[in-house]
Amino acid sequence: MGSPAEAVAITFKLLSKPIDCPLCKIKEEEEAEGRGRRSLVLLKHKKVCVEVAQKVKDVVTTNQTADPNANVEAATSLPSPSAPVKRMRYEERAKVAKNPMAKKCLELMAKKKTNLSVAADVDTAEEMLAMAQMVGPHICVFKTHLREIAKKHDFLIFEDRKFADIGNTVVSQYAGGIYKIADWSDAHLVPGPGIIDGLKQVGLPKGRGCLLLAEMSSKGTLATGDYTTSVAKIAEEQQDFVMGFISVNPAGWGVTTSPGLIHMTHGVQLAKGGDALGQQYNTPADVLGPRGSDVIIVGRGIIKAADPAAAAKEYREAGWSAYEAS
Repeated sequence: MGSPAEAVAITFKLLSKPIDCPLCKIKEEEEAEGRGRRSLVLLKHKKVCVEVAQKVKDVVTTNQTADPNANVEAATSLPSPSAPVKRMRYEERAKVAKNPMAKKCLELMAKKKTNLSVAADVDTAEEMLAMAQMVGPHICVFKTHLREIAKKHDFLIFEDRKFADIGNTVVSQYAGGIYKIADWSDAHLVPGPGIIDGLKQVGLPKGRGCLLLAEMSSKGTLATGDYTTSVAKIAEEQQDFVMGFISVNPAGWGVTTSPGLIHMTHGVQLAKGGDALGQQYNTPADVLGPRGSDVIIVGRGIIKAADPAAAAKEYREAGWSAYEAS
């Protein structure tokens, strides 16, 4: 058979190429057992002696190198996703709220276990009063002005006034006039530093809070992008008077707002959809979950229901369940 060195050389030649007929059986066994065991296969079929087979094994073992790709998967794989971070609870956020109305709202939501606001877009004062009586036990905010009923059922009033003028003008609108808006409403306004400064002169001494319109739920709204980012920045700077936002998808803003600021979202129904005028509806689970809002504002889903009280109860339960799961 020659010297052991020659045998090793011959064996490596055999290992470097497939073994064709008449040794098909050997080839099949090689494929089954792996290239690293070819010398054992050859030994089994008496093509090399025991001494040569052992030398081949020793050479392979001595000169074996690590597979450069062996740990690629471990090195490049992302860590397993951690459990979603639970949102800060309303009662904890109340402790850091700088605006008194935001603090009161968050405390009320936690105590009453509701994050439902009803938008009472009705035609008469009688309808508005009746609606407040029916839905009052289930809500944290009633979007209109009804001070006595609000006290009875323990909810806040959100007057959808939308101030949008220079600071001096909105001061006159807010403080003066026959309706004395500052005495019975909480302001919802289009943002701007001058406007906020003006309203603050009147509202802050009365313990009021203002909501900044950051986004809208109507299709094609221009309240997006840089505008929304600017609103968030102004709110951070004016937290003594700004209590939060009217928003649609605060989780998608790319900025984190202070926990003392409240997000309220219009366009909520139990099923997703829209209407002929471009209003887009999202579910409570979507609004309070991935979109990151705090309060669901429901209009037609409740005020047009055959039983508004029952509908309010259903929305309240859906909203609170979504909050607890988030």
